Amino acid sequence: MSQPKTKKDTQDLFELYRQMLLIRRFEEGAAKSYSTGKIGGFCHLYIGQEAVGVGSIAALKEQDYIVSTYRDHGHALARGLDPNALMAELFGKKTGISQGYGGSMHFFDKEKHFMGGHGIVGGHISLAAGIAYASKFKETDAVTICFFGEGAANIGSFHEGMNLAAIWKLPLVMICENNHYAMGTPEYRALSVKDVSVRAGAYDIARDHIEGDEVRKVRDHVNVAVERARRGEGPTLMEISTYRFRGHSMSDPAKYRTKEELDRYKQSDPLLKAKDDLLRSEWKEEELEKLDIDLQTKVEEAIQFADKSEEPPLGWLYKHVYAEDV
Repeated sequence: MSQPKTKKDTQDLFELYRQMLLIRRFEEGAAKSYSTGKIGGFCHLYIGQEAVGVGSIAALKEQDYIVSTYRDHGHALARGLDPNALMAELFGKKTGISQGYGGSMHFFDKEKHFMGGHGIVGGHISLAAGIAYASKFKETDAVTICFFGEGAANIGSFHEGMNLAAIWKLPLVMICENNHYAMGTPEYRALSVKDVSVRAGAYDIARDHIEGDEVRKVRDHVNVAVERARRGEGPTLMEISTYRFRGHSMSDPAKYRTKEELDRYKQSDPLLKAKDDLLRSEWKEEELEKLDIDLQTKVEEAIQFADKSEEPPLGWLYKHVYAEDV
């Protein structure tokens, strides 16, 4: 009979769970702030998909680059960006991570090699290939990972980026977060294949497909692709199957899916799975409850910071418009 796992055995899982729980509580706080009018514009939440972002980014080193989509809150938090600055960006404040210019879809942090959330579906894939090309040209060992949804796999930029990555053997890992709906369109109505990763065959590159409900499994699979790229063996196309528990954005009531479908996917909530694994080791319910309370406090502090921060001055409308002002 195998021995029960100790805290030491599951310390890595605890840290990954902490990151996922922070994302969940941050997104819940963002949803509440949006509903009270503190946040305007678009706001796409990451609730339900946390294991994909956290597991993938856990496979990276500091020198590696991340290119994200308009659903970028979770990726930014997993990379270690400041929750206060992120929430302030959602509020459109000058203390935001992009000084209030970007809002929900455009988090950016050069120091942490977080190369932006991007609102143009699929358009960022070629940019990721360019970043990976720069790393290869400079002869560094940095790897770029690029997140995108299954809807972006039908965009021309996806195929252009894949083709260039394959020809030049770029250190690029393409991660399709397939949450099964491109806005309100189910995948079976838009995709000619059930598994996006099979398209790797058209470019003669490596592929992988996994379920995204176990964070350590995601980390381990992405790590294989990242290290392959770091060794100069070329790109990988991955599909990680996941599910968003909220609508496409805060303005989407998600009436295109049934309550039964949503409830079925919630049974595979990656946070619940990680928590159950921790409780089967030496972690106690009280310890995990304390963690949750601490993170809720952290998010509440971020909301207060954002609320009290200054609005950008009106003159900033013209800042960074012309090259000499950069």
